[in-house]
Amino acid sequence: MFYKDWGAGRPVVFSHGWPLNADAWDAQMLFLAQKGFRVIAHDRRGHGRSDQPAQGNNMDTYADDLAALLDALDVKDATLVGHSTGGGEVAHYIGRHGTKRVAKAVLIGAVPPIMLKTAAYPNGLAMEVFDGIRKGVAENRSQFYRDLATPFFGFNRPGAKVSQATIDAFWAQGMTGGILGQYACIKEFSEVDYTEDLKRITVPTLVLHGDDDQIVPIDNSARLSAKILKNGTLKVYPGASHGMCVVNADQVNVDLLAFLNA
Repeated sequence: MFYKDWGAGRPVVFSHGWPLNADAWDAQMLFLAQKGFRVIAHDRRGHGRSDQPAQGNNMDTYADDLAALLDALDVKDATLVGHSTGGGEVAHYIGRHGTKRVAKAVLIGAVPPIMLKTAAYPNGLAMEVFDGIRKGVAENRSQFYRDLATPFFGFNRPGAKVSQATIDAFWAQGMTGGILGQYACIKEFSEVDYTEDLKRITVPTLVLHGDDDQIVPIDNSARLSAKILKNGTLKVYPGASHGMCVVNADQVNVDLLAFLNA
């Protein structure tokens, strides 16, 4: 498993979204490293520069991989930060492994409690949405990732300042991963129910979400998670997209720093 480990201060551990890698956290890691924090980010198995095994491409193993990394680095009193699928990973890690190494958590544009429409969550997205993602990845993931970047960053909205470099970086991160692992991961961010994991999170948890998130709609995710969490605080970014860690990096960084120092 590929990971970055910078600095020697209080640890902040980042879990990236799909289909990206640890580079998705560049703005946050640079900022916090310069503020004296130890920042750690890994590439999930099947993604980025990590190995691409045929086995273990599921949330249980993702959480166990994160646990193995924190154990190997002997990380203590960490703040875990997860974006999108990474938010599911953070929640499931705590639900599965507890908080012995965790002081706080942050969920940003995160998929919990569940994206799929179910009896318990009737306002979720239809399976056809995720079948469409699977089809796009299987048939031409290069084109699919290029196309996905536009709504991901809200570049399809009136007045948006479109950055081709940001689209290129999104595509490049996606294409460094392996198609098998990325395809399998679609089920993990869409069909896994993280409700019980959220209930097990007792540490202070900051929930950040854009109310114009076209990838993970806020009403079915952050607003519900904030109600389930025992010690959660929701902050909504008006007009912000799913790619808020890039588009709204300055604001996200300020909010992270304030939460870390609270």
